[in-house]
Amino acid sequence: MLARALGLSILLLTTAATARAEEGQDAQWPSFRGRAANGVAEGFRTVERFDVAKGENVVWKTGLAGLGHSSPVIWGDRIFVTAAISGKPDPELKVGLYGNIDPVVDDTRHRFVVYCLDRKTGKLLWERTAWEGVPAIRRHTKASHANSTPATDGKRVVAFFGFAGLYCYDMDGNLKWKRDLGQLDAGYYQVPEAQWGFGSSPVIHDGRVIVQCDVQKDSFVAALSLETGADVWRTARTDVPSWSTPLVLESKGRAQVIVNGWKHAGGYDLATGKELWKMHGVGDIPVPTPVAGHDLVFLAHAHAGAGLFAIRPGASGDVTLPQGQSSSENVVWSSGNGAYMQTPIVYGDELYSCRDNGVLNVYDARTGKRHQQVRLGSGTSGFTASPVAADRKVYFTSEEGQVYVVQAGPQGKVLATGELGEVCMATPAIARGVLYFRARDHVVAIGPREVAAAGS
Repeated sequence: MLARALGLSILLLTTAATARAEEGQDAQWPSFRGRAANGVAEGFRTVERFDVAKGENVVWKTGLAGLGHSSPVIWGDRIFVTAAISGKPDPELKVGLYGNIDPVVDDTRHRFVVYCLDRKTGKLLWERTAWEGVPAIRRHTKASHANSTPATDGKRVVAFFGFAGLYCYDMDGNLKWKRDLGQLDAGYYQVPEAQWGFGSSPVIHDGRVIVQCDVQKDSFVAALSLETGADVWRTARTDVPSWSTPLVLESKGRAQVIVNGWKHAGGYDLATGKELWKMHGVGDIPVPTPVAGHDLVFLAHAHAGAGLFAIRPGASGDVTLPQGQSSSENVVWSSGNGAYMQTPIVYGDELYSCRDNGVLNVYDARTGKRHQQVRLGSGTSGFTASPVAADRKVYFTSEEGQVYVVQAGPQGKVLATGELGEVCMATPAIARGVLYFRARDHVVAIGPREVAAAGS
């Protein structure tokens, strides 16, 4: 009896410890699209329907000053977001499907800030001004000066403001270091005066901060020390401006930094920055982040050379497909249906890739077979935020603030549409069954009623 009781006690303690560990993991969404940009958070029920104006399935709603298209990141009970506060009371933000490349003219004094909120209540815990002045680089009419999503490892949080620099704080908002990485003008390469701001986000991995800076002059990818901000390595890139965030992938004993690009998408050795493989000549001005799943790396492009490519992570050398070919030894499959703004998502056996006009393609991730093509919305709304997934549902957010909830699986069936009630350009975060949206004027937590009641 004693042995049985001891065995039961050990089992209960082990189960409790495992639950606590899993719960801690579920409360972490440390960088753009969570861990490894995969956009997936499992283990909790998430809602299909919500309406912020009516208070339906709203856990909390917190107003924040400034424009910010950066996503929320989460560690434990803290949420971090960034914003740029203009000297104008109502800074211009034009959403929708249009082709105007002109930047916003706003030469007022700005403040670039980092906010820390309580995950359970939305209460503002602290605010820090990282930089103040007249922006040296202008932004696109659909952008902000706070496009880059912060990153955290639970001890440090790193915020990137392009030309204004990279800033590292501890979890209580104490500045540990800052780095000036140059002008970082990531505007249109064919019309340099059409400045668009900067959008690539930092990634923290094993005590390093990885940044991709594809800009008008002197592009590079680099690893910095999280402790000091000093360069660990820096590798020059011969590419035009892009807004893509790097992916750190460890697979089969190989650790690499994978980047998107037009002249040079590819992989770099995580330890040294040495080039491992590359692909060139695909769509220009890429925004989507590389994603991995089913032992493949997926790259999405638009514009000339648009496409979607599934590449073996063990590739080496130049893996560019010869003209007229759709696969090779290193490229398992490809499709001419690429994506401009949204990062695709691998969830289960499917890969979901949505264009900025709301046309969603659902593929078999392993083979590239297209299961379905559906339109989200009326075709007049733009889609910039990337999809996230949980509880067998995939969430796609339009710029006008409609959230299309798609049932996971090959059919792409729309289950419901949630209403944020304001413009939303940022990709949401998920933790413990709650979705956190950074809309134009608010951060909104959306979750089941029992979550709202418990304040968890």
